[in-house]
Amino acid sequence: MKKAAIYYNHNLAGILTETDEGEYIFQYEEKYTKEHPNQFLTFTMPVNSKPYVDKRLFPFFEGLIPEGWLLDIASKNWKINQNDRMGLLLACCQNCIGAVSVQPIPQENE
Repeated sequence: MKKAAIYYNHNLAGILTETDEGEYIFQYEEKYTKEHPNQFLTFTMPVNSKPYVDKRLFPFFEGLIPEGWLLDIASKNWKINQNDRMGLLLACCQNCIGAVSVQPIPQENE
């Protein structure tokens, strides 16, 4: 299982999880839903208390991952398969341009 803390303007917005079954879950933090009810990450994922679940990485997060030659460099340098979208997101998107950042949450058995 891979997890990431998703920050919006330096506020913890929620947790993104890739389960061992390959499902993706994004859950806004309760504090964020109360303090920033109108500051959603994307129009397709408005702020609410229910988790978003999908079999594919959500398009918003997919869009943060580099493409083209930059993806090739990232994939080779970190030895991450280009199909490991969550792995690439965790490796490449800690210092994104804009308001969103992705911080890996270490697994307890690491």
